[in-house]
Amino acid sequence: MAISDPIADMLTRIRNAIMVGHESVRVPASKIKIDIASILEREGFVSTFEVEDEGTKDAAVNIDLHYWKKGEPGITGIKRISKPGLRVYVGKGEIPHVYGGRGVAVMSTNQGLMSGIQARKKGVGGEVLFYVW
Repeated sequence: MAISDPIADMLTRIRNAIMVGHESVRVPASKIKIDIASILEREGFVSTFEVEDEGTKDAAVNIDLHYWKKGEPGITGIKRISKPGLRVYVGKGEIPHVYGGRGVAVMSTNQGLMSGIQARKKGVGGEVLFYVW
């Protein structure tokens, strides 16, 4: 069965894995999902990730979730903003601050996928994919 919104599927899998306390989550691989996992790792929301069986139809991204010493997850919330039925675009001066700087907006720009902080530094706008905090 085809998934109409693969990014939302990835975020839901991460959200569900955190709610039940799993150490890792596996999602089907694609270039954008690998870029998203890279941003989440760079911003400290997940520990590590690796791509398994790259180049095959069974390729998957295995994401190791980050938990603090008290057992609290590194990701407390994820919200999909731009959806296939309603795209949300912002200019370079309208890039949102998520939870007063505690969270990150992940954006798709003409220079590739990046966090809102990076987009602000580079002075580019684009499509706001989701917020994570």
